[in-house]
Amino acid sequence: MLRVSSTVLIFIGGLALAQAQQPRESVSSIESLIRSHEYDRALQLTKENLHQAPSDFRMWTLQGIAFSLKGNGADALTAFDKALVLSPNYSPALRGEVQLFYPTADQRAIPLLERIIKSDPGDKTAHEMLAMLDKRYGNCHAAIDHFVSGGDAIGVHPESLEAYAYCLVHLEQFEKAVPLFEKLIGLLPKQTYPKYDLAVILVTTKQNEAAIKILEPLLTADQQDPDILSLASQAYEAVGNTPKSVALLRQAIVLSPATASYYVSFAAISMEHDSFQVGIDMINAGLQRIPRESSLYLSRGLLYAQLAQFDNAESDFKIVEQLDSAQSLSSYAVDLTEVQRNNPDEALRRVRAQLKFHPGSALLHFLFAELITNQAPAIESVEFKEAMKSALVAVRLKPDLVGARDILASMYMRSGQYNLAIEQCRLALKDSPSDETAAYHLVIALRHTKQSGSDEMKVLVKRLSEMHQESLKRETDRKRYRLIEESSSVK
Repeated sequence: MLRVSSTVLIFIGGLALAQAQQPRESVSSIESLIRSHEYDRALQLTKENLHQAPSDFRMWTLQGIAFSLKGNGADALTAFDKALVLSPNYSPALRGEVQLFYPTADQRAIPLLERIIKSDPGDKTAHEMLAMLDKRYGNCHAAIDHFVSGGDAIGVHPESLEAYAYCLVHLEQFEKAVPLFEKLIGLLPKQTYPKYDLAVILVTTKQNEAAIKILEPLLTADQQDPDILSLASQAYEAVGNTPKSVALLRQAIVLSPATASYYVSFAAISMEHDSFQVGIDMINAGLQRIPRESSLYLSRGLLYAQLAQFDNAESDFKIVEQLDSAQSLSSYAVDLTEVQRNNPDEALRRVRAQLKFHPGSALLHFLFAELITNQAPAIESVEFKEAMKSALVAVRLKPDLVGARDILASMYMRSGQYNLAIEQCRLALKDSPSDETAAYHLVIALRHTKQSGSDEMKVLVKRLSEMHQESLKRETDRKRYRLIEESSSVK
């Protein structure tokens, strides 16, 4: 637990020396009563003194401390507020309010801590507390500055070390995060997660041998954490120990058979070692468990493409597109509540209405085309033509809107216009080289134009596989640091 130096004893320390409005004996007596846990008697004395001197901010602060220790937060807050109205920068009152807000990560503690630091820039505890709150609310840049100002004390607080390390990782300052995890391992030698998270960073920065040294002691026969096994598998594969990597990954799949990323990792190893059918077999096993997981179909499609089984690859890529169509809208900052409520007809009506007022909005044209194509209209239908028109307008208004080019490529392929689809895919990949949708559309389109054996196709299939791995790695990294986030708490 983060120890707050502004404990009650420090809150009241020094009040008597600074007391100008009340006799020293009154303040000393109240302090003594608080230390002796005689809070009711202390409150009685503060009320008597305040009756005589209602503007005594020090007495209001003592009353706030007594109420706080009794567990009466509302009355404590009222007392501290009155003290701060009378003396806005009075440190004990500021600290008293912080003590009320901080345990629940109440944002009202932030400006109070800032005022404390402004009057005393060397207050390391205030810096540390503010850093924890900044991290909690997603401001890692500010948090790191305050962690640095917090000094060495952070090194003995596991929660603070975790939060500091998380922010460094979040900002990809991996080298600075490593020693923090090493300290955390020393503080929590019986805990697994600091070792795991250090290994994550080492794998991320391609220090795989070092990661294996950290992970090996965790790879016991009774290890039940599939994430540890999967991470170790990645490290062993990176150093060339494929048998060990495969064995660990199989063990992870047995422990967590509904985790798609493990099957995808297995497929990637299979692809790397030209064991395409082995990878397909494993993906098939995964699809029995999670039949609507798009990443599995994409992995299998890539494996089929490597075997030149382009009919099967195309079928899988089409399923990917169907499964991901609903998710693709969510990546755009448009308030379409009806989409989230599975009411696409109402969403379509609203976008159509918005287009009347904003005909020059590329994003609205894109969304309109997306909503229509999600309904799979017939190629000769009015709706299909409307979608095509809106997608064309979208790319005319915003040529780098790759989502609209992806829609155009899909529509051109549906209507057999593969050369036009190829053109859209290449334009999309020019603006967004990591656009997986454009890449697998291009694979299909090239195949239909009898270019399945071309050098471009071979390069493209390999590149699509790399894109898929990069996408998987980003998602895996995002999930991995959950241990820090879950274990950390503001206390």
